[in-house]
Amino acid sequence: MFMKTMKAIRQHEFGGPEVLRYEDAPRPEVKAGEVLVRVHAVGLNPPDWYLRDGMKMLPSEWRPQLAFPIILGTDISGTVVEMAPDVQAFAIGDEVYSMVRFPEGLGDAYAEYVSVPVTDVAHKPIGIDHIHAAASPMSLLTAWQFLIDQGHHVPNPLQPTQHVPVPLAGRHVLVNGAAGGVGHFAVQLAKWKGAYVTAVASGGHEAFLRDLGADAFIDYTKTAPEQVAHDLDLVVDAIGGPTTARFLRTIKRGGALFPIFGLGASGGDEAKERGITFSTTQVCASGAQLGEIRPLLDDGTIRVAIDSSFPLADARKAHERAAKGHIRGKIALTVNELA
Repeated sequence: MFMKTMKAIRQHEFGGPEVLRYEDAPRPEVKAGEVLVRVHAVGLNPPDWYLRDGMKMLPSEWRPQLAFPIILGTDISGTVVEMAPDVQAFAIGDEVYSMVRFPEGLGDAYAEYVSVPVTDVAHKPIGIDHIHAAASPMSLLTAWQFLIDQGHHVPNPLQPTQHVPVPLAGRHVLVNGAAGGVGHFAVQLAKWKGAYVTAVASGGHEAFLRDLGADAFIDYTKTAPEQVAHDLDLVVDAIGGPTTARFLRTIKRGGALFPIFGLGASGGDEAKERGITFSTTQVCASGAQLGEIRPLLDDGTIRVAIDSSFPLADARKAHERAAKGHIRGKIALTVNELA
């Protein structure tokens, strides 16, 4: 039987960027409730390089059991070329974008074709191109689910309670790691909702962040933000991890600290003593929320910053760029022809 193939980036072992291979792979078949998307662009995210390297930061019992070869990636923008018979919401030729099967499974996004559950997909914003659309889903959904509406009730492995966003209008919000993927969206969403926003990043990003709406800026290479910020209502720590507790001293009683990377984040007990909400959550795929966000991308209310883009065949170079850090916005891959 003839098997349709495609080009994809696959890996046959865990390791550094050198394990990423551009090669032939079976083209996915559409199952019930899915559409097949011809991919035009892919957005890169930290889980891509974490998984490439074997998810070493996770406890061993949390690490996924995988069968090689695997295809990394979750975020895509492209065109629907095939649909399961039970799919009614889309048509052949529709331009769509998606975060695919996250966190419950592999998205297989570094490829020319991706099968996508219809619940994960939305019509692409017409006001932006495929590269910008592909660069938005995971990072923008993360900021949205932390700040606007969690939108799901998936059990939270990092805390016993569900995450609940807090009011933003008229509040003072500090975003740490403001120039990165999640951070630059958090700045814009907080401003959209009427907050006064202080952005924390290295000095070279100040003009960029002020253009996105930041009211104040702290260059962390010159001044530790926890030494100068005070009376904050909310800190969104897009870096997260074990250093996030340092921000508790900057937050007023009744305020909140949201570490985006909640694994290893410390400070929950101290937050309780200070009367501060300490909460994190796991971003989950949502075509419905991408549909809700779409008008904001269409009209430029939310802008997507592209740090750099590479052809699919150069995914290794894209991962090498990510490893250098100090990313402004998102890294993307281009696939097939782009309009």
